Amino acid sequence: MIVDVILPQLGESVSEGTITKILVRVGDMVKKDQDLFEVATDKADAPVPSPATGRVMEIHAAHDQTIAVKTVIARIDTDAKGEAPSAAAPAPAATAEASIPEASKSATGEPLASPTVRKAALEADVSLEGVKGTGDHGRITKDDVARAAGNQHPMSNVPPANAAFTAPAPVKSSLPSSGAGEVAKLVNQGGGFVPPIPGVGFGSFKVAPYRPQPGDKVVPYTRRRRITADHMTYSKQVSPHVVTVAEIDMHAVSKLREAHKDRYKKEGLSLTMLAFVVSATARALREFPDLNARVLDDSYVCFKDVNIGVAVDSPDGLVVPVVRRADELGVRGIVRTIDELAKRAKSGKVTIDDLSGATFSVTNPGLKGNLFGGAIISQPNVGILRMGETKKRVVVIEGPSGEDVMAIHPVMFMALSYDHRIVDGVAANGFLYRVNELLTKGEFDVG
Repeated sequence: MIVDVILPQLGESVSEGTITKILVRVGDMVKKDQDLFEVATDKADAPVPSPATGRVMEIHAAHDQTIAVKTVIARIDTDAKGEAPSAAAPAPAATAEASIPEASKSATGEPLASPTVRKAALEADVSLEGVKGTGDHGRITKDDVARAAGNQHPMSNVPPANAAFTAPAPVKSSLPSSGAGEVAKLVNQGGGFVPPIPGVGFGSFKVAPYRPQPGDKVVPYTRRRRITADHMTYSKQVSPHVVTVAEIDMHAVSKLREAHKDRYKKEGLSLTMLAFVVSATARALREFPDLNARVLDDSYVCFKDVNIGVAVDSPDGLVVPVVRRADELGVRGIVRTIDELAKRAKSGKVTIDDLSGATFSVTNPGLKGNLFGGAIISQPNVGILRMGETKKRVVVIEGPSGEDVMAIHPVMFMALSYDHRIVDGVAANGFLYRVNELLTKGEFDVG
């Protein structure tokens, strides 16, 4: 029986993946659940396991090829045994690309190239129109771009961090119209706007070329850093950011935390301020649904579920795993979920599903944070709440007899960044005021 190997749904918001490694060749015997490919998405990397034991009969994917989910990328013959492959089965992995079906061309007749290759061409100031593709069916690869740029070494060969310093060529002071067109294709969805070019400039303003100096260290972007940079640039270009700040008296929450943190610790849980903030945020989002939304082409959708992304550190950089249906969880449930997600992220075991589906985000600067800061919205959300440092300050409270008295309380400044396309100031300020109110009162069920 022939079994199809299908690129799986890599998280609910992921529609495609890029093949980064092909781990088998046509003719190889494989076992069920053995990894056949490694696939990269804009959220995380994931293996594609074999659905059955058998022989690899066909491979329909190439290295660096971007493929839609639910596409057949290989076929396994489950009736094959351990005998040598037939002469009709091409053994080398390189010849597997010959079985790749003809790629569909765009309606505009643009050169065949993945988004990764298009970005590489943009960075190298190369127009894809003049590049001859050597990939499957004429697809342009990174090496093709490198050769067109006059560099005979593959662009994917990044030098190690301890390699001897080599001065890169100065960046050109201008970009041809073809390069600007590539930026427009990558960032704009047909509106005609050509955004500023990083490292080049915009209009009459040009960035001075970099001139290497002794002791300088050129640090190549990692794939994760490149994705983050592109995401942040995209977010600032498409969402008109507005920031509003609240000063929050955390006295009641601090007392609640101190009263219960040892009990949580005995259970292996860490009761942090973040858990209270996520809980307050989830409750406030229920009351202000326009903050729990996503912009569509000419409308927007308010989500039924409140799924809050929480920024945590990982070996590959910052990731944002998701606390699902946070409004249905008490503080204990939020603490447990955040702990589990953080452990998986730090051990490099976070999954694409863990990182998908956030409808709002909360970011925490950690123990060495500063007063406050306006975070960039995580697309396609319309809001992100950034916690500031908690610091003891003098506040004015109501005394026993109703008089104003001064007291020393822990205070946190919290900043809300919101997308002004659909979120008005009234809704944004009402939402942040409600978060402030919930935290100030400290009325939480800690189980």
